[in-house]
Amino acid sequence: MSESSMNEQVSGRKYVLITPCRNEEDYLQVTIDSIVGQTVLPACWVIVDDGSTDRTPEILKAASEQYPFIKIIARADRGERAVGPGVIQAFNDGLDSIELSEFDYICKLDADLGILEGYFEEIMECMEADPLLGNMSGKTYINVQGDKWVPERMGDENAIGAAKFYRRACFEDIGGFVPQVCWDGIDGHTCRMKGWKAISRDKESLRLSHYRPMGSSHIGLWEGRKRWGLGKYYMGSSVFYVLAVSVYRMAERPFVLGGIGIFVGYVGAWKSGLKRYGTREYLKHLHRYEWSSLIRGKGRTLERFNAKLDAQSESKRDAQ
Repeated sequence: MSESSMNEQVSGRKYVLITPCRNEEDYLQVTIDSIVGQTVLPACWVIVDDGSTDRTPEILKAASEQYPFIKIIARADRGERAVGPGVIQAFNDGLDSIELSEFDYICKLDADLGILEGYFEEIMECMEADPLLGNMSGKTYINVQGDKWVPERMGDENAIGAAKFYRRACFEDIGGFVPQVCWDGIDGHTCRMKGWKAISRDKESLRLSHYRPMGSSHIGLWEGRKRWGLGKYYMGSSVFYVLAVSVYRMAERPFVLGGIGIFVGYVGAWKSGLKRYGTREYLKHLHRYEWSSLIRGKGRTLERFNAKLDAQSESKRDAQ
């Protein structure tokens, strides 16, 4: 371990990780090894065990005894994995256990990731270079066969839900995460609405090995895709945008059915009368962004919105 990695509290780079987990014995040790090998260690890592019934508590106990910056919080067994709202409830228990003002950055981190040793140091360097960058991650890659790893298909307009790294001021500004499915889409749009950039970047040094695909479920991929559609309805996405998303996701496993599942979940949430998230200001911002993405493409839309944020920031500096 290098000298820099022994320094847990590098000036201006004091970050805290919060990891909700349940029954992660298959991948947890990989994530632990990835974190303790970082070139800049976290000042604190809060791992919230959400009622695990496998060997997860044993693995966590051994890690916390070996590494003093690891703190374990045990929640009662709720009977099953609770995705969406349950994950954020567990995250918030971890958040309540710390004094957030003591840290420069905060990250919601999943327990099924392999992470390169310089990952967090590079993320912080990016944020130091751009004061408007509030929410960032690399890209996740999944193993499809043997040693073949391919990227999970996602846009650049938000940090991935598995590794949300936030500048503390930005996290406080958006009010934290919404305890509902698609919380990891709502936060990125709220960032931009409030003047912050949210991005993910596909760079080799920032690639994350993801052992459980996005949009999957402990019940199955079909249920996971329906849950995804419910989340898109809750977050306020228009029916036209979700239809486009559904068609796009048909090229992923389970082929065709996955995309259909998203739309089925969206329609089911609409028929159930599920209350939607957001103020009029938020919904106006979201729909403007979605329509721009459909017309111009996601990449050009993100560039356009970020350029607008840069211009607004420069105008404020000139006025001072």
